[in-house]
Parts: sequence; structure tokens; C-alpha cells
Amino acid sequence: MPMNLDAVGAVSQPGRHSWTSKDALLYALGVGCGQIDPTGFELEFTTENSTGIDQKVLPTMPVVIAMGGGPGLPSWGDFDFRMLLHGEQGVTVHGPIPPDGEVESVAKIVGIYDKGKAAVVRIENTSTYVDTGKPAFTTRFAAFIRGEGGFGESRGPEIPDPPKAPERDPDHETTYATRPDQALLYRLSGDRNPLHSDPEIAKFAGFERPILHGLCTYGFTGRALLHTLCGSDVERFKSMDARFSKPVLPGDTLTVRMWVTEPGQAIFETVNQDGTVVITGGQFVYTP
Repeated sequence: MPMNLDAVGAVSQPGRHSWTSKDALLYALGVGCGQIDPTGFELEFTTENSTGIDQKVLPTMPVVIAMGGGPGLPSWGDFDFRMLLHGEQGVTVHGPIPPDGEVESVAKIVGIYDKGKAAVVRIENTSTYVDTGKPAFTTRFAAFIRGEGGFGESRGPEIPDPPKAPERDPDHETTYATRPDQALLYRLSGDRNPLHSDPEIAKFAGFERPILHGLCTYGFTGRALLHTLCGSDVERFKSMDARFSKPVLPGDTLTVRMWVTEPGQAIFETVNQDGTVVITGGQFVYTP
């Protein structure tokens, strides 16, 4: 059996992950900070030595800090990793992230699900700060593996479908353009999957050219939520969950639509310049 259903529920050994001010700056540039106005309001994310400004870290950066969790997690199964796509992503942060830091992370395989033509694997990483032992952040990840479904059994708790966008105009919309070389810049934060840089691998996977990392689109979306609903205050950003519905190409323009459903909670989706929904069913929790 290609998928290893016995791996469900397995928990890794603790593993340590560290980052520096430079890593935080590079991540911010990789998800578009400073593109609109290089000397404007995002200097706190793109510089560490601007007069009167303390460096801050984007709340979505944990998705690249704790990637993979800790060591010793059993294999999900035997399959072609070129057929793996990022299906869903979530993050919960427990306060502002320091520009330099180290966390200890533990990963758990939450479930493996048969989706017919594909398999879905869900993993959760929980991280605490090494120096204080305090909770840092939790990330949630779902991999969509094409061609590996049909094994006739799913294991793990049932995960509810994400909410649908309300049938009314959004309360807010924020638009950002990505760069033609956005994937080449973003990959320097750690995700070197050649699907996002190698034309031959992209063609093998069924794309006309390399696509943008889902987590890069996620980061652009997180910036919009932070600036629009949190007044750019990282302390107000609590959690963000989303499902990737369509690929994004470097150079696409992204518009984030937001519906405030109650104080401190919003549903969001992201569309490209053609109106195609590329992130759907987004759920955002923040301090209003």
C-alpha cells in the first residue's frame, strides 16, 4: 500500500529550529513586503536598523520555521513527491515572534484520508521557545498527493469543510501584485521544491511553467489580513487557516476579500486578476 495508514497518530521526537533577523527579513521580502513602497509602513518587517523602528516578524513566518516538525516521524507512505501539492495551511501564534529565536517543535500525523483520485495527509506542529519554555506557535498542514487515493480507507478525525464566503459584498478588499521572480525569491526561505523553479518538473506535474508556492500566496494573504484587520499590529494577529484551491503563477495579482462575521473573526478568500479563487474558505481570528 503506497500510503502508510499505520503512521496516523505518530508523534515525533522534539526537534529544534532557529532563525535570525536576516531570515525574518528575507521571508518578509519573499511574501511581498516593501514592494509597494520600499521606504513606507513595512520598514519594520524589511529592515533591522531604521531610525526609530524596531524590527518585527510577520505572524505567518512560523510556516517556514517549523517545517517538518521534529525527527523520528514515520514515513507517510511510498509515493512520488513530485505529485504532492500543498492543500491546506494554518497557523496560530501566541504573541509577537522575536527577530532572532529558537523553538523546540513536535510534529503529529493527524490523519491520512482517501479522496478518490488523491490522498490527503494532515500534520500538526507545536512549537515552544527554547529559552523560556513558553508556547510560541502551532502550524497545521495538509498535503494533497495526486494519484495516491483509492486505497479504500481513511484514518484520523473528521475535519469539517471550511466555511463558504458569505453571499454579500466583502467588508474589505486588499490587492497586491506578485513579481515575475517571486518564487525564486520566496524559495530562499527554505522551500526548494523544484516545482516552483524548474520548468521541466513543472511540465511533469502538469503546469505550463513553475507555479508560486502556496505558502507564498498564504504569506501575501496574511499580510493583507494583518494590515487591514489588525492595523498592522502583530500582537492582534491570532490564527489563520486556509485551503489552496487553484495554483498561482508568479506575476499574478492577488486580491484578498474579507468578511467580518463577528468581532475578532473573519472569513476570507483570495482571487487572482481573472477572478479565479486561489485560496478559499479562509478563517481568521484576531483582536478587534
